[in-house]
Amino acid sequence: MLFAYTYVPHQMEKMQEFIDFIFDQVWCQAPINGPFGLNLFDAKPELKEVMEAFFYSDAAGADFFYGHVQRIHGLFATLNAADIAQFQSWFRGNNDVQKVCDNDPTIQLARYSDIPISQANLAAQLGSFFKGLYSQRLLDLAALRAKIGDIDDHYQTFMQTNIAGKCPFCGINDLLGEYHSKREAYDHYLPKAIYPFNSINFKNLVPACHHCNSSYKTSKDPVYTPKDPARLTHRRAVFYPYSTEPHAIDITVDLAKTDVANLTPADINLQFGPAVLNEQIETWKDVYGIEERYKAKLCSESDGKYWVTQVLDEWTEDGREPDQFLKTLKRQTKRNPFAECNFLKKSFLESCQNKGLFNVPPKPTTNIASGGGDNL
Repeated sequence: MLFAYTYVPHQMEKMQEFIDFIFDQVWCQAPINGPFGLNLFDAKPELKEVMEAFFYSDAAGADFFYGHVQRIHGLFATLNAADIAQFQSWFRGNNDVQKVCDNDPTIQLARYSDIPISQANLAAQLGSFFKGLYSQRLLDLAALRAKIGDIDDHYQTFMQTNIAGKCPFCGINDLLGEYHSKREAYDHYLPKAIYPFNSINFKNLVPACHHCNSSYKTSKDPVYTPKDPARLTHRRAVFYPYSTEPHAIDITVDLAKTDVANLTPADINLQFGPAVLNEQIETWKDVYGIEERYKAKLCSESDGKYWVTQVLDEWTEDGREPDQFLKTLKRQTKRNPFAECNFLKKSFLESCQNKGLFNVPPKPTTNIASGGGDNL
């Protein structure tokens, strides 16, 4: 990704606190804590209040939450100590999103497909529960909202801190911000269709533009390479969306021809750096279709081809040379690389300049001896 978000603490994080308690103190203690009942939540009073409200409610969301917690407790009660230890390791691993992104070898990452077939019923219940946690029918329930707050408020608070206004995964599209009445969808960075335990963890929830979320990433798994012909999968490093270590991606554009008016994606070569981030960059390009999207933008009449027209118009209409235009653009890009797609625009126009597209013809001279000049 082009830049990381700043993580914003919020009351919504309490939902993950509830899930942590349910997993550690209710499910994993099921073999020794006796039959399921509200007394199991005594150590977490706020959660107990929610569970009591859900027990007496006839709302679908309340029945969904209470019923799943109870059923999964019953299934955990049948597990042995080794099985429970394995689930605990998976739960911790899946929720340490930063180490997952860093491809830390000490992290045990679990997909639903990693749960043994002998525990298929438990896997199905976990899948139903964690996929359904992130749903309006549940999050809108008054008893829960009173404890965890509102996701729309989280978005507004988030955007008041993350003010770039651009999607960090592509840098192309705008994001709805604090002055909009609507919001972008949150992408589950580790897809909730593939990974249990972290569907309501805000370290795994990231606002993304519609095309990044719904057109390109969809349910792609960022931390595993696509299956190879031998049907093997391999872990890979990926950018962590809330990294506190800034990074900058260098993009170099090389054009195979100078006929920009008839430019096609096949005529464009993109190179990305720095080399130290090569694995993360390759993952990013794969998951978000970056090369296809950037090349399409450079070939667009309203983007790449228009950018060339801008330079030539400055040259012919305003008496400015291309070098002056590019000098200004370089300064603007340094100050705000994502405004007007400057990070891509600058690289593209520099390539055009290197190909000689902006060579200024000699200015016509006035031949005084031949009577040139104005007629008075």
